[in-house]
Amino acid sequence: MRTDLLSSLSGREGDRDRAVAHRTRRVVMSSVGVLKERKRDRSRARAVAMAITLVVLFLMAPLIWEVMDSLVAGEHLGDPGNQLSLWAYFVCPTILGAALVAGLWRRRG
Repeated sequence: MRTDLLSSLSGREGDRDRAVAHRTRRVVMSSVGVLKERKRDRSRARAVAMAITLVVLFLMAPLIWEVMDSLVAGEHLGDPGNQLSLWAYFVCPTILGAALVAGLWRRRG
């Protein structure tokens, strides 16, 4: 170890130090590329989850409107149309939540 240090300081093995530095630089640059790619994948997954959530919310808005309109018009919660709307209102977010949890578990596992 001491002889390597002395020889590199004296300049006898400058090419060897340059090769080591070049190899180290390549390893560091490839690691930075991997980290950037992982960050980009996380951002993409987050954006897709948000998009799916918004789509589900937009699909649920007419159901909420229909239930409220029916209740204001004097119908009861036991009517078939209201029951179907309420059923879909609770099932859609449940399926979305299950899909998001499954995606999180798959990434961690």
